[in-house]
Amino acid sequence: MATVTAGGTDHAAGDWYSVPELRLRDHRFTVPLDYSCDRASSPKISVFAREVVAVGKEDKPQEYLLYLQGGPGFECPRPTEAGGWISKACEEYHVILMDQRGTGLSTPLTTSSMSQMKSAKDLVEYLKHFRADNIVNDAEFIRKRLVPDAGPWTVLGQSYGGFCGVTYLSFAPQGLKQVLLTGGIPPIKGGCTADSVYRACFEPIVCQNEKYYKRFPQDIEVVRDVVNYLAGSEGGGVPLPSGGILTPRGLQTLGLSGLGSSSGFERLHYMFERVWDPVIVPGTPKQISYYFLNAFERWLAYDTNPLYALMHESIYCQGASSHWSAHRIRAENESKFDAIKAARDGRPILFTGEMIFPWMFDEIHALRQFKDAANLLAEKEDWPPLYDVATLNNNKVPVAAAVYYEDMFVNFKLATETAAEIGGIRLWVTNEYMHSGLRDGAGHVLAHLLGLLKGKKPLF
Repeated sequence: MATVTAGGTDHAAGDWYSVPELRLRDHRFTVPLDYSCDRASSPKISVFAREVVAVGKEDKPQEYLLYLQGGPGFECPRPTEAGGWISKACEEYHVILMDQRGTGLSTPLTTSSMSQMKSAKDLVEYLKHFRADNIVNDAEFIRKRLVPDAGPWTVLGQSYGGFCGVTYLSFAPQGLKQVLLTGGIPPIKGGCTADSVYRACFEPIVCQNEKYYKRFPQDIEVVRDVVNYLAGSEGGGVPLPSGGILTPRGLQTLGLSGLGSSSGFERLHYMFERVWDPVIVPGTPKQISYYFLNAFERWLAYDTNPLYALMHESIYCQGASSHWSAHRIRAENESKFDAIKAARDGRPILFTGEMIFPWMFDEIHALRQFKDAANLLAEKEDWPPLYDVATLNNNKVPVAAAVYYEDMFVNFKLATETAAEIGGIRLWVTNEYMHSGLRDGAGHVLAHLLGLLKGKKPLF
């Protein structure tokens, strides 16, 4: 890998290589952990970005597009071939897939790497630098070294990546040519907005549950039987392959992916098809299959991406703590979401949505070592600002956003309230796609947003 020395030895660029119909090049940047202090004295981390172009366009002068991944705590997709929105973007851009700090190849914070910290307090002091404000600082660091003449670039933000895009508009608009948001307009009020987010989300979650059981009515009894089995097991659950425990409330967290993405209903149903082991030997007690227990753990991915669980509620915090918001707001809705009581009363079991609960750090083996840190993060109050409302009101950067009417992750009402605060934003409101529309819609969602900013779509 060649080292690019513009401004110092902080950028190493690799050679071009290929996947079908695409050319790729890896970049590694050495950046400060903490941009608020003197850069020379700040500890350093590495941020990885993959440059993607269509075959034959490696040296063609094109504009740059930075993709910001959803999360928090998830790395960018790894292209295996041309297709989807990446192919559409490569028609006119050098696409930059940046692993946000702490993910992928960007000094990844994994269950093993974080265990190097001597205490929960030390870990929290480290993790406080892994939010949208510093993701934007990293993006600016990279833009100035990668884009010719340090020119502005287009940013495409999916879900949490869109939250980062609005932070970018707030604090570094000079680096932006235009911004495209897909299912990613955050609440921007001061304090902690998590309570309002979860209160707004419970009704859509109930609605998605109703749709699921209308699609697969046979699963009402199946899920109820599983809850009764778990509740009646020793310790209130059954052991998971990794060493955790599956409880009724843990089972409900399958709604995170099962209710909110395009093929989630089907995947959830097929998973429950194989929940029970067959009785091969007459008289053998009924038991949940290893297949199901393993699928449950793979579904949630907390073992590979623990940053998501640790940092999730902090994405809503500015100068205030979350105090385990999802846990508190769920308690307000416990009459509907108490799985054991619902099973006893013969009602359908309701799955939950995108929520992190404190008991997960007891029941999920990979998260147990981070329980103390998670509690400290939930009580932390001195989170810095993520948005500047005045700057957003006076925004001059072209912005287009896809707002999904039935989005279970980013509430429609809250998203449109924020959109009203972003000067000049163009909205495309649709129920054609769910939260995963950018991935599911081939290049259509990206093409539509670009069309809005290029005058190819009517204003009204």
